[in-house]
Amino acid sequence: MINKKLIAIGGVVLLSLIWGVNYPFMKEALLFSSPATFATLRNFFGAIVLFIILILLRKPIATKEMTKLFILGLFQTAGFTGFLIWALVEGGVGKTAILTFTMPMWVAIMAWPLLQEKLTTYQWISVFVCFLGIGFIFDPFNMDNNIRSTCLALASGFSWAIGAILSKRIHHKHPNMDLITMTAWQMLWGSIPLLGIALLLPSQQTTWTPYFLWIVLFNIVFVNAIAYLLWFYALKYLKATLVSMLTFLTPIAAAISAWFLLNEIPNKFETIGFGLILFGLLLLFIYKRPRS
Repeated sequence: MINKKLIAIGGVVLLSLIWGVNYPFMKEALLFSSPATFATLRNFFGAIVLFIILILLRKPIATKEMTKLFILGLFQTAGFTGFLIWALVEGGVGKTAILTFTMPMWVAIMAWPLLQEKLTTYQWISVFVCFLGIGFIFDPFNMDNNIRSTCLALASGFSWAIGAILSKRIHHKHPNMDLITMTAWQMLWGSIPLLGIALLLPSQQTTWTPYFLWIVLFNIVFVNAIAYLLWFYALKYLKATLVSMLTFLTPIAAAISAWFLLNEIPNKFETIGFGLILFGLLLLFIYKRPRS
């Protein structure tokens, strides 16, 4: 079990870097398609890749827990991805990444009543620091601040946190469920609402350039199929709060990538907010680590 835990920790670090570097490319992809179309492409075909892997490995595709995986997909795939990409339409990459990755804070709060993973006094202080950082990013006295993108990014993080909790509960009740099967179905179910939005709502026409296709392919294979497998593997062998804490590398990688690739520089209040959120998440990780 120790080896599996080490593999899980290494997997979370790897997927965090993949997700972080991908943020600027997701922003670029929205120049060529609508948010719903891009979200549908990366999730639907990511699921198809996993189903092909299941066939090649001769693993069971069917499962009796379709209802649970459908609900998981609504939060883990549709909610998380949908709100995230929508937030990127109007918000900056670094800001969106930081606010999306308030997910560990939401997980820490919800893990108490739902997973019986209690928070200490110091952890509650850490949560307060995160909320203080969110307040700085909102900057309500700045009329030019895009509050909508801020709320969408927070909704993405909250939806992702619910998905993490649901996934952990599924692992507890069904420890023998195949990870590839679980990941493929939740991703497929989660892509259906996104497809409905893409078809029903008026949106820009997709421009199929080689650059856009490369971004879509990278998201399908690495950001979705492989990264989600690493994510659910980690949730199976590590505590939900610890997994969430390890992902704080993602917003750091995203902010650095946005700086180099998109020349995005946060303003004074955003910088203070980013620092407080990352500091709060780091404190949560430090105070959780001895009990993990």
